[in-house]
Amino acid sequence: MHNIMEHIRGNIASCIRQAMHALAASGELPADVVDVLDGAAVPLEVPKDPKRGEFASPIALVAAKRARKPPREVASLIGRELMASGERKYVESAEIAGPGFINFRLSQQWAADTVALIRSKGPDYGRCDFGCGERVMVEFVSANPVGPLNVVNARAAAVGDTLVRLLDAAGYDAASEFYVNDAGRQVEVLAESVYARYMELRGEDYAFPEDGYRGEYVRDIAAQAMQDGSAAARLSAANADEARAFFREYALRHILDWQKRSLAKYEVRFDRWFSERELRETGAVEAMIGEMEAAGHTYKEDGALWFRSSDFGDDKDRVLIKSDGLYTYVAPDLAYHRDKLSRGFTKLIDILGPDHHGYEGRMQAGLKSFGYPDGALQVLLLQLVTLMRDGQPVKMSKRAGEFISMDDLLEEVPKDAARYFFIMRNTSSHLDFDLDLARAQSMDNPVWYIQYAHARCCSIFRQAEVAGISPDMWDCADLALLSEPSDIDLVRKMAGLPDEVLSAALERAPSRIAKYGMDLASVFHSFYNECRVISDDAALTAARLALVDAAKTVIANALQIMGIAAPERM
Repeated sequence: MHNIMEHIRGNIASCIRQAMHALAASGELPADVVDVLDGAAVPLEVPKDPKRGEFASPIALVAAKRARKPPREVASLIGRELMASGERKYVESAEIAGPGFINFRLSQQWAADTVALIRSKGPDYGRCDFGCGERVMVEFVSANPVGPLNVVNARAAAVGDTLVRLLDAAGYDAASEFYVNDAGRQVEVLAESVYARYMELRGEDYAFPEDGYRGEYVRDIAAQAMQDGSAAARLSAANADEARAFFREYALRHILDWQKRSLAKYEVRFDRWFSERELRETGAVEAMIGEMEAAGHTYKEDGALWFRSSDFGDDKDRVLIKSDGLYTYVAPDLAYHRDKLSRGFTKLIDILGPDHHGYEGRMQAGLKSFGYPDGALQVLLLQLVTLMRDGQPVKMSKRAGEFISMDDLLEEVPKDAARYFFIMRNTSSHLDFDLDLARAQSMDNPVWYIQYAHARCCSIFRQAEVAGISPDMWDCADLALLSEPSDIDLVRKMAGLPDEVLSAALERAPSRIAKYGMDLASVFHSFYNECRVISDDAALTAARLALVDAAKTVIANALQIMGIAAPERM
């Protein structure tokens, strides 16, 4: 059993069905009352107020019309029949509330079994096999290799890496990929920019390109080339075109290495770095366009080759090859997405910046033209990030030029704080990143707050060791002693991790696991303040140590999904 709450939910739903069939058979309810269950799941929800129980059902409200009785009377009959059933598990009471809701309270055994399950599963608690190994490709960051990663890239890295971890925990075979845009005009501008700085360092008069990259990193790359013996030797014998070609490869290699180092510091690693240039060199783009022409999905107009994308759901047709013979981005990007699907991935997720509205429709149309199903591609658009210090936006970076780089950010803010702050808001929301709060070592800092809950668990075990309490004692503890409201609140919150992981994966919403981590830490800190773990009552001490051990596991598992460390001391 991976999810005890789902197991109990299923049991309660089954018992409600049995109760309604029994009431119909006995004549207490009309025979056709069970028709409301045909083809429909029994409605069950988790009350917002835990004082109302662990589950609630409005089934009596749904069935009242057919039952020809008031909803509260129907609820009372169903509750009575259910409580008399020997099939119910963990349900201690079924109480009628409001206009006819049935609130279900669970027994102490539920709490005991939940703690035991968490401790037995350990690092696997919260995982499930829902995805059945379906192969999902998540492409994220994919920054142009013309400069350092910026804070929007940092947000994409945190969101993408967390989403891959969520999908993996939900039973999918998830892979991560970085698409290197190394075949476009921007790379040529980079080469020209570095060449201009190189000539400047040599003391020669050379005009810097009007649209060139002006960050200090461009000068650094040129200086490295001058200091690199083999590079300097090649450049000394090169003409201008050869020098530009050299700097194209030299700068590209240095910037890609820089981006990889930045991501490694952030603990984000990709299963594959995929080169657009290599894709083009295989002839895949040309071959794809040939297939589209043969299928009648293209036409020529004004010297350009157009894709009839509006035939496949796009809002208008798109140019594949411009009148000057160059590809638009649509052609290689579509070939790249075809390549992903040809590798056996059945679902593609792209995490892109806010300037990509309409991109999904274009790619979906292209994929549909090749027979791929609707929904093969999903695009998540990340909104912009504003870094705030002392309540004011931070605007400039010396090394990057016109923006704050990811390295700048990680020099100022711990990696764990950066990752958490970037995923704690919905991807569609603009993010104001409070640098002062992210650096704070206080309970006001959300990631510090969660990590401190884990450190407190570890501190309790150190205290237990000093007191001579052996782990064997809480391994065989009587967990039925966990009866205080704070005990049960903590168990209830821990029991929710599997549902949160699956929901966050299916909704592509890493912010859900960030919120869950905060909520769990809050409940744990309340438990810590209200319940004495190590006391003169040896049996209760053992039970509470087992509870803390379970809490430590769940907090660590939530942090692991977010790519955040679980410290033992703070």
